[in-house]
Amino acid sequence: MKRIFLLVGVALLAACNNNGTDAANKIKQSNLEAAEKLAEQATQFPQIKFEETTHDFGEIKQNVEVQTSFNFKNTGKVPLVITNATSSCGCTVPEYPKEAIAPGESGAIKVVYNGSGKDAISKTVTLTTNTEQGTELLTIKAFVKE
Repeated sequence: MKRIFLLVGVALLAACNNNGTDAANKIKQSNLEAAEKLAEQATQFPQIKFEETTHDFGEIKQNVEVQTSFNFKNTGKVPLVITNATSSCGCTVPEYPKEAIAPGESGAIKVVYNGSGKDAISKTVTLTTNTEQGTELLTIKAFVKE
């Protein structure tokens, strides 16, 4: 009886031989390459490059609307998405592209100021983007005369 148990035990040990194939060796090379590519993309961000981030209208008349455009280019390797644009007051209205800007492509942020206020003014527009910073800041300035 002892011989039978010993023989069965040896047979079981021989059957459990893994021949050097463990879980790490079973990972497909294509899956590994795909995972590396996804990890690389997760660390890439679009980059927004403006021609200028401040515009000075100079001297303007009170309550006369003025506008400008802030031109930019996506210099990154992934699409740029602007999800929101807010101004520091209701007197300034920004318009931004709603579609994604592909790498190498350009776009513009239009900013309209209604001319309210007096003397020196400075208003900001904050863009919410998928850049590494997450926000971009634009500024308009003017001297408003009555």
